[in-house]
Amino acid sequence: MAIRSDVRESRAPAGLVKTLRSGIGRVSEEVIEEIQNRIPEYARREDELYIKVLRTAVEQAIEGFLDRVESPDAAWDPEPFRMVGKGEAAEGRNLEPLQTALRLGARVGWRRLTEIADPLGLSPQCLYDLGETIFVYLDQLADAAAEGFEEARARAAGEIERRRGRLLDLLLSQPAASPDAIADLAKAAGWRLPRTVACVALDDPPGVPAQGPTQGPTQGPTQGPAQGRRGTAYRMPALPPDVLAGLERTTPCLLVPDPSGPGQAQMLEHGLRGYWGAIGPAVPLAAAATSLRWAREALELSRRGVLPRGLPRCEEHMATLVVFKDEELVNALAETRLAPLAHLRPTQQDRLAETLLAWLRYGRGAGEVAARLHVHPQTVRYRLRQLEELYGDQLADPDVRFELEIALRARQAVNRTFRGAGGRA
Repeated sequence: MAIRSDVRESRAPAGLVKTLRSGIGRVSEEVIEEIQNRIPEYARREDELYIKVLRTAVEQAIEGFLDRVESPDAAWDPEPFRMVGKGEAAEGRNLEPLQTALRLGARVGWRRLTEIADPLGLSPQCLYDLGETIFVYLDQLADAAAEGFEEARARAAGEIERRRGRLLDLLLSQPAASPDAIADLAKAAGWRLPRTVACVALDDPPGVPAQGPTQGPTQGPTQGPAQGRRGTAYRMPALPPDVLAGLERTTPCLLVPDPSGPGQAQMLEHGLRGYWGAIGPAVPLAAAATSLRWAREALELSRRGVLPRGLPRCEEHMATLVVFKDEELVNALAETRLAPLAHLRPTQQDRLAETLLAWLRYGRGAGEVAARLHVHPQTVRYRLRQLEELYGDQLADPDVRFELEIALRARQAVNRTFRGAGGRA
């Protein structure tokens, strides 16, 4: 797209531009020599194609400047230097080498102008106007290059995020994808393959408002808000770029590499502050889908109040997860093993169940159980005698004790859920 020049009308004599055009080849060589001598990134003298591209860019810049001097009101097309900026991004550089090259080119051009000033009878005012033109033109070239650079960077970042999104899909697919396919896509996405991973299942976070309108699905930590489970928008957690994000999924999730590594636990705690979810166990990379499955199950138990709200870690609640894996079976077990308590009043059931679970978990000493329950040891002894009367010889059977602990743990978790909801066991 052509834009209008904002350079004021030059007072240069008519013969100046003709003289300068006749020396474009010499000036171009001087500029290229200066650039290659002073900027290591551009010192590729053996690369003929690169030299050709560099020469074309220098000549276009000089021609554009002379056109500007000759016709200050003419439209100027910044696209060639936008392409130069895109090229810098493709080379993996920042804009500092290019900006240095532009300044060197301007210095060579100004030196050439001062050499011909006297022979052409250029006045000091004319040289001042030409100098101003050089500086304004230099700014416009730099702006055009920066636009192209940012556009290319944004496009490349978007492509990387799309590749990482596909990689996450591949890692979580069932059956598992081949290691070669995962390795190839990980390389294309710039993602180092870790030995272990853990998945995080995210719930709609409380009190974490989105910033601005919803932008749709996101895959990276620099993206805008994503859609939550109920269609609400919320910001992307502030996590390192090697954390793969799938916020557009039915259950939004993250995949964390090397979750047991130094500082990883603190990173998750800080980055997910204010979020609700569940953190799956650390597993080999090929078993990422398993970690996500456990995280989802933990999240569902957290929603029900069986596990604490916030970010419970599966590794800290494995017994509860196992117990609630098949609730029908656990209910059947509880109906059998807790049958001796069924005829008691609810408050009696609660007290005896609590005492029996503490006795099974912490040993058979009344003093230890009393300390855990914050009651008098004599109270514990009384309850234990009641339990012996109700269960008889069953409490001496290790298998029965094991099944009782499972049933009582499940009952405790359910009671905690009901109390949290304002009900009763």
